[in-house]
Amino acid sequence: MKVVYFSPNDTTRRVTQAAAAAMEPGGEQVDLLKAPLTADLSVGEEEMLVVGMPVYAGRIPGLCLSSLAHLKGNGSPAAAIVVYGNRDYDDALLELTDLLEAQGFRVVGAGAFIARHSIFPTVAADRPDEKDMEAIAAFGRECQARRGLFSEGHPGEILVKGSRPYKKPGASSFRPSGDRTCTACGACAAVCPTKSIDPATPTKTREDTCLACAACIRVCPTGSRAFRGVAYQTARKAFEIKCAAYRLPEAFYRA
Repeated sequence: MKVVYFSPNDTTRRVTQAAAAAMEPGGEQVDLLKAPLTADLSVGEEEMLVVGMPVYAGRIPGLCLSSLAHLKGNGSPAAAIVVYGNRDYDDALLELTDLLEAQGFRVVGAGAFIARHSIFPTVAADRPDEKDMEAIAAFGRECQARRGLFSEGHPGEILVKGSRPYKKPGASSFRPSGDRTCTACGACAAVCPTKSIDPATPTKTREDTCLACAACIRVCPTGSRAFRGVAYQTARKAFEIKCAAYRLPEAFYRA
């Protein structure tokens, strides 16, 4: 089994690994935040691929598309997972499923799960919770049960919620920055997937390249980096109200 994920806030990793663990133990781990794929990664015909992506504005991260294009299936079974911050996953799960199918995989299951929002972390602050983890494990077990049901002659079909063409990619209006507690340790610059932080001026962030993924906030040892400003606080309060309802995981399977 191969387990591939992009997880700036570590929640997508947790969800993806939990689903994979319910399928079978072990497996090769591919962390795209630490090492994007630059060469093809072939998956055997009987080998399971599990891919987990965060949702950014209803789509999978554009930064990951070049890495995902290196995944090569041979009729291999796959599980597609997206993790979102309690607003909506829109077309992200369909997009990931389509991408894997186009590259020679048979997606046996596709799941959308909830985790703490990366920009507004007070939303879904305790997700994934115990119920989520139960749903994630159940998803993994169901994918495992279905992986051997389909052959090239009888491929089955999976219908995933979403629309084609996919919604237009969006971008956040907010970027994290550091304050005077910054010690210039370099952790934020090292983890940033778009190199939007100059180690020489680590309190600043390039507006044109930052994904607002919040990886820099997660690794900052002093809590210096954060989303700030009056506009941010106003948007956060409105978002908290809009996304207060407890959303449930959703899963789709090949039939």
